[in-house]
Amino acid sequence: MEEKSITQTYGKAVYTDNGELFGRVQDVVIGKYSIHGWVVSIPPESALKKTVPTVRAVIVPHKAIKAVGDIIITNSKLDVPVPRSKDDEIETEAK
Repeated sequence: MEEKSITQTYGKAVYTDNGELFGRVQDVVIGKYSIHGWVVSIPPESALKKTVPTVRAVIVPHKAIKAVGDIIITNSKLDVPVPRSKDDEIETEAK
């Protein structure tokens, strides 16, 4: 298996397992020995942006990622908290 650098994932498209565009990899959250999550920016054409118009990025837990290659595939059953008001944090963490 070919080893790749984390930085090679930056900018890659993230799709749900239903084939919908979710976003693009912006950054990776790394723990001491493993990846904890993926910071995914949410573009205007994302299915999530239609549901939560104020969202700019989310942190997708690594356990929700199904595949990493030319694109990244995530579980379509992500529970993304919706901000309650404009004063709430815009960047939110997916569960």
